[in-house]
Amino acid sequence: MMPLVEERRLKIVLFAGYSCNNNCRFCVGAEKRALPEKTTAELLREVTAARRKGARILELIGGECTIRPDFLSIVAAAKRLGIEEVVTATNGRIFSEPDFAKAALKAGLDTVIFSVHGPDAAVHDGLTRSPGSFRQLLKGMDNLRRLGFTRINGNTTVVKQNMRSLPAIARLYGSRGVRNVEYIFVDPSGGALRDFDSLVPRISAAAPWMRKALAAGNAAGLGQWKVRYVPLCHFRGYLGQISEMNERVLFATEHWAPDFRNLDATLSRRTLSRGKPARCRGCAAYNICEGIWTEYLRRFGDAELKPMKRAW
Repeated sequence: MMPLVEERRLKIVLFAGYSCNNNCRFCVGAEKRALPEKTTAELLREVTAARRKGARILELIGGECTIRPDFLSIVAAAKRLGIEEVVTATNGRIFSEPDFAKAALKAGLDTVIFSVHGPDAAVHDGLTRSPGSFRQLLKGMDNLRRLGFTRINGNTTVVKQNMRSLPAIARLYGSRGVRNVEYIFVDPSGGALRDFDSLVPRISAAAPWMRKALAAGNAAGLGQWKVRYVPLCHFRGYLGQISEMNERVLFATEHWAPDFRNLDATLSRRTLSRGKPARCRGCAAYNICEGIWTEYLRRFGDAELKPMKRAW
């Protein structure tokens, strides 16, 4: 069951821009690379505004925001202002430089989320289209661990090319003690929309591999591993490990990007991006499930969705 909390913590996800030193095939920002990056002054104003609004968590993302020359100063400014937790989601490559890893911790970075899309260079680099990116990511993760940093999380975008590798990716996470992981069913927008047929698997094909990854984490005592953007009917027995269900209980999430501002990321996703067709009515999980991507339904239909008689 979902945890009980007195109030949701405000989490502001601050997009610095869309520039990146990877070129992931499925990137949701693939069509936005040419948009101007936010300036340092703009980011500092937004960090200050986030603090005044009561943000307790600030997540810095891109593109790849760690490649910005001002990244560490933005982190340090957020901590000086008193933001409890400063997080970054990253491809991890710059953390392969030991001096950067040390400087990031000195600046006050609280949590680092590494994006791992394969268990080896062949799969990961094939998806990032950046030779050497897997080797740098692992070196970056290990650099932080050698410094005694333990708040290392992970995320993996699940596509056709890596879904059968999820148990091996789970072993990689487990070998490094990564306690919080998200296995994210691919968002069919951006790069994945352009290359839908090559990248987007059937949920009925991907879900068994995602469940195996969760089971591996549970067996290793890593119960904070979760799946995201999935219909609940494919995850009976794992409903406590659905990211969105936990997120909407624990956090009020806003997205501040160069080209949009979304003051309720959970609501907009449920109403604009994901859908539940008529066949889902009567499902015991109907009120808590977000369904599946509307573009997925348009392409594949709803035959894979199986209403449940019992949710728990």
